[in-house]
Amino acid sequence: MLEPLRQGLPPIDPSAVSGSATCTLPARYESVGGARRFTRTTLSDWGLDERFDDVALVVSELVTNALRHALPADTAPGPQEPPVRLHLMRWSSRLVCAVRDPSQESPVASEAPDSAESGRGLFLVESFSDSWGWHPSPALGADNPNTAATPRGKVVWALFRLSDDV
Repeated sequence: MLEPLRQGLPPIDPSAVSGSATCTLPARYESVGGARRFTRTTLSDWGLDERFDDVALVVSELVTNALRHALPADTAPGPQEPPVRLHLMRWSSRLVCAVRDPSQESPVASEAPDSAESGRGLFLVESFSDSWGWHPSPALGADNPNTAATPRGKVVWALFRLSDDV
């Protein structure tokens, strides 16, 4: 999942990995608040309280976009796997938040009219993070040549530098 994040960035020393945390989110708009609470707790545990405002804004936008644009309209509650996952990953010099959703569609930044109440999410992500991007999730069965691979959606990520050393 992380290989596209490494393109164009200095290599990550595997010994510098400080932590990772994952939160599954049900297909409800209340999940955005849950994602923010999860982010606050995780960043606090990692001693990164001062980064909360920027990271939480980006997390909110990525989760909102996943819920609004990436879920089928007929998503029914049930025992299936929660459709959206938030991943927070920390190294000594960077933090990545990544949201996985079931859609194969690429996120598109668009210009919203000044009077619009929405449509600026990816602009905010770009403004508050050091970089962002997306890539398809690894397909189910992709590692087994005897089965047909099943697409698994995409991951939209945002990177935050934690020091000027990178």
